[in-house]
Amino acid sequence: MTDAELIAALKDADAVKFGEFELSHGGTSEYYVDKYLFETNPRCLELIADAFAERVGDTKLAGVALGAVPLVAATSVATGNPYVIVRKKAKEYGTAKRIEGQFEQGEEVVVLEDIATTGQSAVDAVEALREAGVVVNRVLVVVDREEGGRENLADIDVELESLLTASELLADR
Repeated sequence: MTDAELIAALKDADAVKFGEFELSHGGTSEYYVDKYLFETNPRCLELIADAFAERVGDTKLAGVALGAVPLVAATSVATGNPYVIVRKKAKEYGTAKRIEGQFEQGEEVVVLEDIATTGQSAVDAVEALREAGVVVNRVLVVVDREEGGRENLADIDVELESLLTASELLADR
């Protein structure tokens, strides 16, 4: 898959929107990448899963709930690698877990995420995994909005790798 193919698929899915949008961290933006449109589009999901699969090797996967769950599930199917899901907080019923799925102390995982803006949800997931005894050195995202996510992850010794950056996605706007 080329960057151009993924960009075209995201745009064909109408996942790239222009206007004025409030972002989860409270800031505003002139563009928005609608993760739910690209994550529910079979062509986008296939391209993303294949691209992630090329980058993860045989490492266990972790997906940040809710947005990265389709991505991690599709990548797991593409690679045969098992995965865990990291919730924003432990659920208050049933098993009351924050991390769903099986993992071992000292096991290495790569975290998959949809979009990185400040990277805070990825940072929170990495910290939860590390507290549970899992080794995390890398986060893979579909789009890096280039608004501090890479730096915030670097602050906790985690490398951010993106399939696309905002600059690439918006280059031919």
